[in-house]
Amino acid sequence: MERVVQFTGPRQVEVAEHVGAELPPGHLRVRTRYSGISAGTELTAYRGTNPYLTRTWDPEARLFREGEAGIRYPVAGWGYSEVGEVVEVSPDLADAPGLPQPGDLVWGIWGHRSEGIVPAERMAGHTLPTGLEPLAGAFARVGAIAYNAVLAGDIHLGEDVAVFGQGVIGLLTTRLAQLNGARVTAVDALDGRLETAKRYGAHHTLNARTDAVAERIREATAGLGADLAIEISGAYPALHEALRSVAAGGRVVASGFYQGDGIGLRLGDEFHHNRVQLICSQIGGVPPQLSHRWSVERLQQTFLRLVAEGQVDVTTLVSHVIPAADAADAYVLLDERPAEALQVVLEF
Repeated sequence: MERVVQFTGPRQVEVAEHVGAELPPGHLRVRTRYSGISAGTELTAYRGTNPYLTRTWDPEARLFREGEAGIRYPVAGWGYSEVGEVVEVSPDLADAPGLPQPGDLVWGIWGHRSEGIVPAERMAGHTLPTGLEPLAGAFARVGAIAYNAVLAGDIHLGEDVAVFGQGVIGLLTTRLAQLNGARVTAVDALDGRLETAKRYGAHHTLNARTDAVAERIREATAGLGADLAIEISGAYPALHEALRSVAAGGRVVASGFYQGDGIGLRLGDEFHHNRVQLICSQIGGVPPQLSHRWSVERLQQTFLRLVAEGQVDVTTLVSHVIPAADAADAYVLLDERPAEALQVVLEF
């Protein structure tokens, strides 16, 4: 039997059992070890705020269409940060060069389920690097999201960069920006996360609730403001403060998944008067100017290589490893007590 974590309604979680499917040609069967929960995207489905629940995405027009939901409850197998062991390969792929074989540990996207049936071409190059802890494989996608935001920011050596939001992806963004030569100011509303940000390379930390963030950043940069701000929390007030914090002609990368109307975001203020560049980073693609060399696949593989080389630490970001049977408790924790958690991982 296959176990699948699914949302049956807003803030309703169950673990359903299904009879395992036959393996079709061109596919691998992967037995899941770990599956990381996204505290951003997944909580939008858990809470019922995800735009796909009320509208339909038209991939050709690249517009959301009103009137019909693109997904409906139950939402099954949500999740994009899995690692597991290949247990079966379709006969047509036996000993195929470049593809994982039974016994190999692989990372990828097949959702919160005890096993995934995955097209083989999606697993090429997804064998876990030698010596890397299996748990680290669950960070390939979240690391790529952070990496993508840093590439979009076009950081130059010695620049001042503010990173708004120090959850898992924000902390990885802080570390990657520092590796890229930036002097990073980390911003968050939780002091515990700001302490962690210092270990991940932040030069300064500011509490969004108690510090006048934009003013403090300008004071620390001789009145200029940051060269770049990366907003990764998905909160409109944080995006507004990021726009206030950069220099005239500065850059803001919006990498959070913003929900609903932009309450707290005023585009007639500093954004307009300082001619700020607002750049969107979303993991469906890489910055257009880099698309001839970079891809999402390269982002993921390069990030895991940095982890394997010891340049980025991910396993200490795991605050909870929770049995998949208790998945409902994991979502309550992230939804109601975020200060107690960083990366929450389901163990199958």
